[in-house]
Amino acid sequence: MLKVTKASTISGSITVPGDKSISHRAVMFSSLAEGKTVISGFLPGADCLSTISCFKKMGVNIEQNGDQVVVESGGLDQLEEPHEVLDVGNSGTTIRLISGILSGLPFHSTLVGDESIAKRPMKRVVTPLRQMGAKIDGRQGGEYTPLSIRGGQLQGIEYHSSVASAQVKSAILLAGLRAEGTTTVYEPHLSRDHTERMLSSFGVEVQSFLGGVSIRGGQLLVQPKQIQVPGDISSAAFFLAAAAMIPGGSLTIKNVGINPTRTGMIDVLREMGADLELKQERVWNGEPVADLVVRYSALKGIEIGGAIIPRLIDEIPIIAVLATQAEGRTIIKDAEELKVKETNRIDAMVSELRKMGAKIEATEDGMIIEGGAKMYGAECISYGDHRIAMAMAIAGIVSEGETIIQGDDAIYVSFPGFDDTLKQILK
Repeated sequence: MLKVTKASTISGSITVPGDKSISHRAVMFSSLAEGKTVISGFLPGADCLSTISCFKKMGVNIEQNGDQVVVESGGLDQLEEPHEVLDVGNSGTTIRLISGILSGLPFHSTLVGDESIAKRPMKRVVTPLRQMGAKIDGRQGGEYTPLSIRGGQLQGIEYHSSVASAQVKSAILLAGLRAEGTTTVYEPHLSRDHTERMLSSFGVEVQSFLGGVSIRGGQLLVQPKQIQVPGDISSAAFFLAAAAMIPGGSLTIKNVGINPTRTGMIDVLREMGADLELKQERVWNGEPVADLVVRYSALKGIEIGGAIIPRLIDEIPIIAVLATQAEGRTIIKDAEELKVKETNRIDAMVSELRKMGAKIEATEDGMIIEGGAKMYGAECISYGDHRIAMAMAIAGIVSEGETIIQGDDAIYVSFPGFDDTLKQILK
C-alpha cells in the first residue's frame, strides 16, 4: 500500500519515465526492421516488458537493461511462429497492435492477458482485421481473449472506425504493411499519431489527411540506429496537476513529449488558469519535446468534451482530482471510453473521491465535479489500475490527514519509482 499526507507545497526539477506508447512502438517497429537499434529512455514498466517478451518469443534478439533496450532482428519476414502462447499481461496496446502485425504473418499464434485484458473489448480490432482476410477466433466471437490468429495474405481496406482510438488505427495500419493495395482508416476525431510518426522515421510512407490516414502495402521498415524516447506526458500530468493546485507550487519536468495529439492536459490546465510554460522545445525522432514549468495559480472549473477527449483520455482521472480544487463546476463529457480501460475509470474515480469528501457524480459519458470541497484522507483502492492509484495519491496530498492507496503495485505498469519521485518534490 502507498501512504501519503497533505503537502505544504511542491517544488523542484524532475524527469518522468519514458512515454509508454512510444516505448511499445519502438520495440515493435525495431523488431519489424532488419538490423540493430538502440532505444534510450525506454519505459521499463510491466506493459512494455510484455511487448519485449512477445517479440522474443517470435525470435527477435532483445536485450533490456533499465531504460536502454537493444533490438536485433532479421526483419518482418523473419519473425518466427511462437512455440508458446503470447502473454500480453495488462497491456491493451500490446495485444491490439500485435494483432495487426500477426494478421499478416503466415503462421498461427495465440494471445492471452491478465484478468483485466480478458474483460476489454477486442472486436474493435478483430472486425477490421477479419475484413482484411485474417482468421481470428476468440471468446464470444472474438470480442474477448484468448485470441487465436492465423495470419496470411491480406487485402487493403477502407475502414471507418466508430471510435477515435490509436490502438485500433495502429492495428489496421500495421496489418496494412503486409496487405495488397492501400489501407485507409477514417476516425471521428484525430487519435494519437505516434504510429504514423515512428513509421515515417523507419522510412515508411504514411499519408495523413483530415479525418484519416493511409498506408501502402509491401513497404519495408528501414532500421534507424538510435531511438530516444521522451518522457511520458501522461505520467507528467500527475505532477503538473499537483504543482498547479497546491499553494506555492513550482515545478520543472524535463524532456517531456509534447506531441499535439497528446497535449490536451496542457490545454485544460491553461484553460483552468494554470501558470504553465514550455521551454527548450526540440524534436526527437519526429516527436516534439520540451521542458514543462508549472506554478500554482487559482484554478476555475471548465467544460471538457468533444475533440479534445482523445488527446487527454488517460489524464481524466487526474483532471477529476484537479477539478476538486478549482472554483466552480467542471463537466467532463464524451468520455465513454473510460469505461473500457483497465477498470471503469468513471465509476472508480467517483467512488474514491467521494470517500475523501469530493462533490462528484458520474454521468453516462463522464463526470460532474463541484470544486472547492474540503477533502480528507481516506483508505482508497486502485482497482488494479495504475492511473487510478496515482490520481488518488495526488488527491491525498491535497487532503487533510493520511490517505492510504491499496493495490499501489499497479503503478509499476507505467511509472516505476512514482513514490520516490513524489517524495522528492513534497515540501
